[in-house]
Amino acid sequence: YHFPTPHYHRSLAASRRHGNVPKMVHYMNITLNNISKSFGSLSVLKNLSLCFEEHKTSCIMGPSGCGKTTLLHILLGLHSIDSGEISGLEDKRPAVVFQENRLFEQQDAFTNIRAVCKRPLSNELLAAEFDKIGLTDYNGKPVAELSGGMKRRVAILRALMVDDANLILMDEPFKGLDEALKLQVMQYVKEKTQGKTVIFVTHDKDESEALGAKLILL
Repeated sequence: YHFPTPHYHRSLAASRRHGNVPKMVHYMNITLNNISKSFGSLSVLKNLSLCFEEHKTSCIMGPSGCGKTTLLHILLGLHSIDSGEISGLEDKRPAVVFQENRLFEQQDAFTNIRAVCKRPLSNELLAAEFDKIGLTDYNGKPVAELSGGMKRRVAILRALMVDDANLILMDEPFKGLDEALKLQVMQYVKEKTQGKTVIFVTHDKDESEALGAKLILL
């Protein structure tokens, strides 16, 4: 499997002009059929079959080491599978919140957001979005000077602001947030991801319920 390339889109357009495929293409759910993944002698995923519903939120839960993060990395194309099949990624444009924030530490919060966006974003627009998740006292500071909870919210906002992303992958996105702040951020995520396919990893069942997610146990 692969994410579409410009060549893929040109080929598809040419086929449509010649009447070889329908003009309207319906893309299905993300389906994993008996996939396996090992790292050396360590088997992480074995004959795993799952379905992530399109335009819905799915929550992956399971004990540490069961392959939750590896599964997200496979969906992102960062790891290949040893066997099995994956379908439904052809039309997906992913954005991701990794376990680590992976921010540009010497740049300010606004620069970190703009780095993933093609469209121009005014300071006023960004400030309004930051306010919705309780982010203050960040303006002009390098991210390295922000608290852990502030960095996490910048990482979440960065993923949600990616242009045209229709697949949101999040690996324990709310870790490090206190309960009141977590509720505020989860509500923001729920509103911003309406109509998108969302897959997130957590150890907290309450987070799954707050986002109205389908629970998948590994």
